[in-house]
Amino acid sequence: MRSLHIELRSETVSADEAFSRISDFERYPGLVDEVRDVTVRTREDGHLVSDWEVFFRNGPLRWSEIDYVQPDRRRIVFEQLSGDFHMFRGAWTVTPVNHGSCVRFEATFDFGIPSLTGILDPIATKVLKEGIAIIVYSLLGGATVIGDPAVEAAVARKVGVTEEPARVLTR
Repeated sequence: MRSLHIELRSETVSADEAFSRISDFERYPGLVDEVRDVTVRTREDGHLVSDWEVFFRNGPLRWSEIDYVQPDRRRIVFEQLSGDFHMFRGAWTVTPVNHGSCVRFEATFDFGIPSLTGILDPIATKVLKEGIAIIVYSLLGGATVIGDPAVEAAVARKVGVTEEPARVLTR
């Protein structure tokens, strides 16, 4: 089982607006090549279920998750209902910072293949962190990765930033 987190800060998008943009999962396929499809539907109890298809290691990775959207807390907690992971769960949290916002994504996952954990988990961690960072960067019209220079550099390469990437913030 592997856990990860990534944080990005926007100085220009408020926490409420950032949360609204982050919550729009169906926009994600247009923001990053790896996310092929996201379909969101509402259950009778009001919670969302989202179906995901992501390109990973030369093939599709698919799952359905329940999404507990908590707008008053600017938080989305999710957990896989079915799919290719043995277990996948986590949360999005958006907090106000000065006039902007801080977006935190955290996840714990397990592919359920112990013999490949050493190979798959680091690759999946890298793909998830970079993909989430690019999505947040795109949704917010720019953002700074906090405390992860490798992800900051990957975002700069993938979004075509020609100048030096913004300084990586530390806590």
